[in-house]
Amino acid sequence: MIRFLKEGISQEEKDDADAKVRETVENILDDIKARGDAALKDYSEKFDNWRPDNFQVSRAEIDICYDQVTEQNIEDIEFAQAQVRGFAEIQKAALIDVEQETLPGVILGHKNIPVNSVGCYVPGGKYPMVASAHMSVVTAKVAGVKRIAACAPPYEGKPNPAIVVAQDMAGADEIYCLGGVQAMGAMALGTDEIGTVDMLVGPGNAYVAEAKRQLFGRVGIDLLAGPTETLIIADESVDGELCAADLLGQAEHGPTSPAVLLTDSEALAQDTMKEVERQLDILPTGEVARAAWETYGQVIVCDNDEEMLQEADRIASEHVQVMTKDPNYFLNNMTNYGALFLGPETNVSYGDKVIGTNHTLPTKGAGRYTGGLWVGKFIKTHTYQRITEDASVEVGKYCSRLCALEGFAGHKEQADIRLRRYAGINEG
Repeated sequence: MIRFLKEGISQEEKDDADAKVRETVENILDDIKARGDAALKDYSEKFDNWRPDNFQVSRAEIDICYDQVTEQNIEDIEFAQAQVRGFAEIQKAALIDVEQETLPGVILGHKNIPVNSVGCYVPGGKYPMVASAHMSVVTAKVAGVKRIAACAPPYEGKPNPAIVVAQDMAGADEIYCLGGVQAMGAMALGTDEIGTVDMLVGPGNAYVAEAKRQLFGRVGIDLLAGPTETLIIADESVDGELCAADLLGQAEHGPTSPAVLLTDSEALAQDTMKEVERQLDILPTGEVARAAWETYGQVIVCDNDEEMLQEADRIASEHVQVMTKDPNYFLNNMTNYGALFLGPETNVSYGDKVIGTNHTLPTKGAGRYTGGLWVGKFIKTHTYQRITEDASVEVGKYCSRLCALEGFAGHKEQADIRLRRYAGINEG
């Protein structure tokens, strides 16, 4: 039996908050459509206290940013980007073009073609999310995207040097110091300064995620990656101190970040809740993490692994950390999640920052129908066909009759004209 020792915000409250976000984002995007760069400057000043003459970071400004980070910073960024690049290359190798003769004289195939231009968003208002530059720009580069525009908000009144360096090292063609809904609107809608892109990618807060949702169709998107979520599945093989650290490590992202413990041990549940309170008092980011835990945190006790699996698939969390005696049970049976972190040796932070898997992942239950950002998200699979005259006659007979069955006279004539020309058949 599933028991909630701690429940978070209700679905009704979530829906009310989402409605307010939707309205705000719609108004901002409409204004950007109407006023272009002037609107960008107004919103940038309003939300980020940043109103430059130009949002694009020049080559000279990029070079200055390199001077403002340490050699160790650069080495660490290089290491992280090498891991992301390496795994993206492995993934790309799994995508192959195909061509096959499926019937005598019928050749069918598909080609994998990268999108031409991508806008990569790097969050950076509260924390400079350097890693998001690796996840989006590096992966797009491996996919073969021709033009990569990267946006990140100002940090403490200027472009964040570490983010700019990471964007440049990753291979961004254009770098803009612009954040939030205004960044997404600029890249999707286009202004005099910022050219439109074919696709938007990258994580962000609820407003950024909603902007992507509203802009989808005009441009492609990777997925709706909103405020971070974490789910820990644990049993008595681990302790409350470790569970609490991993919950709060994600709750610190922001006050709307759900952190959930799912366990079959009530003793571990109680121990973890006590540890959360203790660690919140000493964690430097405890104020933010506490707001997330108090409003969105949950502790759920189940009877066994099967019940925990059922509940985990219902939640469909972005990050799922499995610390049980048999983590492979969840690897083999879970179907709804963003990414799995198996065993106490690893953790979500490794995935977020450095290990090589992508940290842009589905939230709000989207793991039910999509995975996270990977090299394949930047690649379109397009089919083609070519056939001989004899094959056209053979296929055309079936096509003509099926078109008649559906009442599509024009479609039928496309087949019939070929039957007449290639076989002298008059289908009428």
